[in-house]
Amino acid sequence: MDISKLSMHVNVEDFLPATEEEKEYMVQMRPSTTFFRDGLKRLSKNKVAMVSFFIILLITLSAIFVPMFWPYKYESMLGMQPGKPVDASFNNLRPFEYSSTEQARIEAGESVFPHVFGTDSSGRDYFIRVIYGTRISLAVGFFASIIVLVIGLLVGSVSGYCGGRVDIIIMRIVDIIYSLPDMLMVILLASVMKVTLGPAIDGTPLAKIGSNIISLFIIFALLYWVSMSRLVRGQILSLREQEYVLAAQAAGAKGSWIIRKHLIPNCISVIVISTALQIPSAIFTESYLSFLGLGVNAPMPSLGSLASDALNGLNSYPYRLIIPAIVISLIVLSLNLFGDGLRDAFDPKLNS
Repeated sequence: MDISKLSMHVNVEDFLPATEEEKEYMVQMRPSTTFFRDGLKRLSKNKVAMVSFFIILLITLSAIFVPMFWPYKYESMLGMQPGKPVDASFNNLRPFEYSSTEQARIEAGESVFPHVFGTDSSGRDYFIRVIYGTRISLAVGFFASIIVLVIGLLVGSVSGYCGGRVDIIIMRIVDIIYSLPDMLMVILLASVMKVTLGPAIDGTPLAKIGSNIISLFIIFALLYWVSMSRLVRGQILSLREQEYVLAAQAAGAKGSWIIRKHLIPNCISVIVISTALQIPSAIFTESYLSFLGLGVNAPMPSLGSLASDALNGLNSYPYRLIIPAIVISLIVLSLNLFGDGLRDAFDPKLNS
């Protein structure tokens, strides 16, 4: 038996400073981080989500910058020159094919920029129309998702925080909108607004945007906010009983301040994920409305209107339908996969 252990004397060796090796062994500090950094780290490890992100980035940058230096315009009919007869050789050119006028210029030593995807039946360069159509579809999808986010966030947060009679009334309105046939209401509203909005916006700056695009935004504002509001309401209902919310209420904070400062910041990850998944839905809605002739106004193209126009020459020029269909599928698939990656990375319930 070791008698020194029963002694009341202090062992001085226990108070000697630790060496650097002992410090490294005993102290294993994790570098400070945040929820956002942790989410980005998990997202960067998801190869499918990162590939989808770079595809979306490449398509978006192409839609923004390619029209700036491309020599052809989306509305320009190349066979129609002022003071000259119509040159029909520009119509329906196949990819990398030249018209008779362009071939003569090439033989004369001039350089002619090729038509990468050929031209359409009106002699317009098809590549720049696809690029511009991608820009329109992405812009409509983005802004429509912002509209859905703002309305859904406002209605859902008020319903979840107030509860009681306010919550019951709002949820019954949501149930009524959910009960409406989605596709039928979209087509009916688009048809009616196309007629009513046209005369109302003539001569205004909105006329350049077009009545169809404005009606599309109104449709999203009327019908597509219900899913976002339900999601936000569920998050607010689970958070409003937390101690920090009760403390803010006891301190006399107003409901609007509590929603802005406490509730919405604590469910922001779910909101961002839902918004990211809403964008492909908005793009798909715009595409099939344009396919039905209820989308953008001619000559402005969108991917849906390009696919619709291609049906007339499907047997002779099938690539005109295949190209916009591939672009739509690639955008929607990439956005969905990236949204799934965001959900896996930032949803705390999936990472707990």
